[in-house]
Amino acid sequence: MTSSNHVFAGHGICDASSDAADAAADRALVGIQRDEALSLLASASYGRVVFTRDALPAIRPVNHLVDGGVVVVRTQLVSRVTDKVRSDPDVVVAYEADDIDPASQMGWSVVVTGIARPITDPERIARYEKLLRAWPDRDVEVIGIEPTIVTGVRLVGVPDQEPAAGRRSSIEGSNLSARS
Repeated sequence: MTSSNHVFAGHGICDASSDAADAAADRALVGIQRDEALSLLASASYGRVVFTRDALPAIRPVNHLVDGGVVVVRTQLVSRVTDKVRSDPDVVVAYEADDIDPASQMGWSVVVTGIARPITDPERIARYEKLLRAWPDRDVEVIGIEPTIVTGVRLVGVPDQEPAAGRRSSIEGSNLSARS
């Protein structure tokens, strides 16, 4: 590769070129409150559940819905996620979803950390099976993640600011005019 800009496959990470530094200077991270974060999560159709597999982190994409503050997912009975939840009724997982524009690199990201438990009520299962399609559509189990920690950030644009030197001279100028 002869270019000075390197993009790592699937990650959109590039080196510290001046273009990348300029683009990063045009964006800021803004924290999101819990209620808004859960609302944004509810607006997304899929995300990633993070769990422990053989003492290491593992991640699986799934679709979800948010119902009464609980993140509900459907996953295959043979998957490692449901195996872990069935074997440990108090397993801690994380769930992440985002909506980030690849061109502008602006949008939001929400992470929920909490206890995952199988949903066993037949009426709730029937309701969720109608609302959530599993990946792939085979025998699945419905899991509810009760959020303990909810964090979120927005990646937003920041308005252009005048250069530091220009700000310094206008501050100095206003001090001089105040003295006259």
